[in-house]
Amino acid sequence: MTIEAFADTIIPGEKRSPDDRAIAGAAPGGGAVVSGAIELLETPGGGMAPALDALAVSLNDHASEYAQERGLVLDTDVPPFVALSFADRTALVELLTAPENPEKQMWVALALFSNMAFDSAAHLNTVDALAAKHPGLMTIGYFQPDADSVWRFPQFSYGRQLADLHPNTTTTGSPA
Repeated sequence: MTIEAFADTIIPGEKRSPDDRAIAGAAPGGGAVVSGAIELLETPGGGMAPALDALAVSLNDHASEYAQERGLVLDTDVPPFVALSFADRTALVELLTAPENPEKQMWVALALFSNMAFDSAAHLNTVDALAAKHPGLMTIGYFQPDADSVWRFPQFSYGRQLADLHPNTTTTGSPA
């Protein structure tokens, strides 16, 4: 729940249900959590999975300290970071990722994984993610592949061709 709340702070979304406490509901649509931030963080290849429990404990310790310094009373039914308002979560994340914070590297890494889940669906096959209407890919307007699952771009993204094809380019686009 704590890591979900962190991911939601990086890319907010709407609550999954009225009693959802991890997602603050600060933005419409699906944010980092619904886009699969936890699934991506838990993939072995990312290297973050073994550290997630320790990161949650540390984040909650920081949240408790943040609340105490500001005279905030936190709901004890949920972890301290989750109990913070969205504005306070955001302010704490700003402190944790500030250039002068000696712990910055781990919090920035956690934020990057939250972004990757949303804007590239790095933990999913892209064709499958698009078929499932992945919230991040839909939000950024990711183009659908052709019927054969290959991406082709008949119109140039800059509105004009930037260079001529090399004469030895094959029909698959590879140089000969």
